[in-house]
Amino acid sequence: MSKSFSKKNSKTFFLLVLWCFALLGTQLCVAQKQTKKELENKKLQIQKEIEKTNQLLAETKKNKKHSLNELLMLNKKISDREELIATINGEIGVLNKQIQENNETINGLQNDLKKLKAEYAKMVYYAYKNQDSYSRLMFVFAARDFEQAYMRLKYLQQYSDYRHKQAEKIISTKKNLNEKVQDLEAKKSDQRVLLGSQETEKQNLTSEKSEKQQVFSNLQTQESKLKKDLEKKKQDAKKLQLAIQRVIEKELEKAQAQAKTDGKPKPQKLILTPESLELSNSFSSNKSKLPWPVSKGIISEHYGVHPHPLMKDIDVNNNGIDITTNNGSLARAVFDGEVKAVVNMPGSGQFVLLRHGEFLTIYSNLKDVYVRVGDKIKTKQNIGSILYDDDDSKTQMHFEVWKGQTKMNPEDWLYKNN
Repeated sequence: MSKSFSKKNSKTFFLLVLWCFALLGTQLCVAQKQTKKELENKKLQIQKEIEKTNQLLAETKKNKKHSLNELLMLNKKISDREELIATINGEIGVLNKQIQENNETINGLQNDLKKLKAEYAKMVYYAYKNQDSYSRLMFVFAARDFEQAYMRLKYLQQYSDYRHKQAEKIISTKKNLNEKVQDLEAKKSDQRVLLGSQETEKQNLTSEKSEKQQVFSNLQTQESKLKKDLEKKKQDAKKLQLAIQRVIEKELEKAQAQAKTDGKPKPQKLILTPESLELSNSFSSNKSKLPWPVSKGIISEHYGVHPHPLMKDIDVNNNGIDITTNNGSLARAVFDGEVKAVVNMPGSGQFVLLRHGEFLTIYSNLKDVYVRVGDKIKTKQNIGSILYDDDDSKTQMHFEVWKGQTKMNPEDWLYKNN
C-alpha cells in the first residue's frame, strides 16, 4: 500500500515539476519580449535626449567662447552616450540569445524532418510492394473470421490515413523550418546593424570625450572668473530663497488674520480650503507625471549638493533644477494654480511663484512675465519668457517645487520623458 502511494506521489511530483518548467519558460519568453521592446524604447528616448543636447550645444558654440554651460551639456551628452551604448549592448545580448534559441530549434526541426522522411520512405516502399488491389484483398480474405477481416480492412484504411498525415506533417515541418531560417537571417541582420551602431556610438563617445577635455582645459584658465560667477549664483539663490520665504510668510499671515477674524486658533502652517485641498491632492497624485516647465530642454544642473563640474574641491547646492533650453523659449505652468508672487530680482530677471494647494512651484530667471498676482493659471499656460545670457550663449531657467515650507526634488515630480 505504501509503495503504491509513494509511486503515485512521485508521479504527481514529476508532473508538477514539468508544469512549473513549462510555465517558467513561457514567462521568460514574455519577459524577454518585453525587455527587447523596453530596450528599443529606451534607446529611442536616449537618442532624442542626445539630439536635444546637440541643438543646444550648437546654439552655445555660436559664441566661439568656451563656457561652463558648454561643459555641462557635454557631460550630459557623454553620460547619455554611455547609457546608449549600454542599451545597445543589452539589445545585442537579447538578440544573441534569440539567435542561439533559433539555432537549437532549427537543429531540432531538421532532425524531426529527417526522421519523418525516413519513416515516410519505409511506408512508400511498403505501399509499393503491396500496391495491387489483389494483394490487399487477399490480406483481408485470409482472415480466420469476419471480425478479423473487419479489423484488417480497418487497419488498411488507418494506414492510408496515417501516410497522408505523415506527408502533411513533413510539409508542415518544412514550412516551420523555412520560417525559422528566415527569422534567424533577419535576427542576424539586426545583429549586424546593432554591432555597426555600437561601433559608431563608441567613436562618437571618444570624440565627445576629447572635445570635453579641450573645453575643460580652456576653462581651467578662467578659474577666477568662474569662482566669481559661482559666488554670484550663490547670492542670487539666497535672494530667491528669502523672497520665497517672504511670500510663504505673507500667505501665512493672511491665514492667521482670517482665523482671528473668524475667532479661530492662529494656524502655524498654511490652511487649505476644501477647493485648495482638492487641488493639492490632485497635484500630489500627479507625481512623476507633471509636464516640464518648458516645451523642450535638458537638465543642466540637478537638485541638491553635488561637486562643481570644473572645480572638484567645491560643492554646489541647488534648491531646484536648472533647465537649459532654446533661445526665445517660454516658461509654462506645470499644473493648475494661482499666481501668488511676481518678483523682480536685480541682475537675474524675475521669478513667478504659483500655489497649487499645499504645493508651490517657482519659475526663476524670467525676462518678461505674462501673468499677475491673483491670476488663475492652467496647466501648460505660458507665464513668461526666459532670459538669454549673452556671455554664455545660454537660455536657462531655474525651477523649484515646495511642499509647504519644505523644498523637494523637482525631478521626482516631472514626467521623465520630456
